[in-house]
Amino acid sequence: MKHGLNTDKGMAWLHWLLVVLLAAAFALVLAEFFGVLNLKSGWPEAVLLLLAVIGTLVSLTRQLPSQNVLLAASVIAIVGGGISALGAITGIPFGPFTFTAELEPKIFNTLPWAMPLVWVVAILNSRGTARLILRPWRKTRSYGFCLMGLTAALTMLFALAFDPFASRIKHYWLWSPIRFAITWQGAPLVNFSSWGIVTLLILVLVTPALINKQLSKRRSPDFHPLCVWLGSILLFGIAAGMNGLWTAVAVEAVIGIAVLIFAVRGARW
Repeated sequence: MKHGLNTDKGMAWLHWLLVVLLAAAFALVLAEFFGVLNLKSGWPEAVLLLLAVIGTLVSLTRQLPSQNVLLAASVIAIVGGGISALGAITGIPFGPFTFTAELEPKIFNTLPWAMPLVWVVAILNSRGTARLILRPWRKTRSYGFCLMGLTAALTMLFALAFDPFASRIKHYWLWSPIRFAITWQGAPLVNFSSWGIVTLLILVLVTPALINKQLSKRRSPDFHPLCVWLGSILLFGIAAGMNGLWTAVAVEAVIGIAVLIFAVRGARW
């Protein structure tokens, strides 16, 4: 029992250390955006992404066995990354786009190393945020299906905010012209629906590993996923504003405020 308590305290210390490091990396990226630091290599964003992934996984291990968390993250990275690679090669299912050299190195000269990690951050933190929103209904029979659907919707919103940052500001990828005139900041709308569909597919595979099968006392709500999710939206919004993408700023502000309100309301239940 004492060993278990020491392990829990150790994980708590590690969790809060990662929170501090993540906040510091976030501040570093903002300093780069505002020209306080002149860093052209892109390593602050890489560090921020890596810390977001590690922090997300450590936060989950406070609720689930570490092997379950690693299994779920691996499946998300492999399936999400694989479908992103397929999309770059064939244009299916996201629409025609090309990864640039801004996200080097690439896996098998096709997939940027960061894309599997982006999927992990987007899906796991969307799911954690969805759990907060749906907390009042966690004992209903349809809760599991609602959780999957809301997670897919939040991942779509994450992609909606992320794409202008990635394609128009950082130029991580470039969209090719398409016949349909309706786009979002240059990206075809099918891109975002595809993020949702792929997320549902991934959730079918990983949800069994993300269910806590051990009986335990009621836990207090975990706000770490919400902070990472909203922090990402805030970062994308700031970058969009600094580059004059005011429509994106307005949409991302509405998304962030609405999700914050519903998540806090659910957490207080």
